[in-house]
Amino acid sequence: MAAAPKIVLPAILLANDLLDGDVVFRTANGWSRDPREALVVEDEATALRLEAEAKAAFERKEVVDAYLVDITRDAQGLPVPNHFRERFKVKGPSHRPDLGKQAEFGVR
Repeated sequence: MAAAPKIVLPAILLANDLLDGDVVFRTANGWSRDPREALVVEDEATALRLEAEAKAAFERKEVVDAYLVDITRDAQGLPVPNHFRERFKVKGPSHRPDLGKQAEFGVR
């Protein structure tokens, strides 16, 4: 049996909204489309709690494909995913910077 993947911290939890497919971020109060509101997880106990909440949200048919993403913080202290795939999901379409989260929320 394979061991559970190691949780890399700090991290944020992202998923896709089940109704519209948009990327959403777990906040202290639920889910948000705004990546600036993402709750930054600093300890393994909180990470495990968020993963359990994501599983419950999946079972309620709210979100799909929820997973923790390791991040660093930018100069303003906002979370920036360390991997290209997740940075792309946070920003939106790369060929149209006037669209997506980079236009709506000022994500760079």
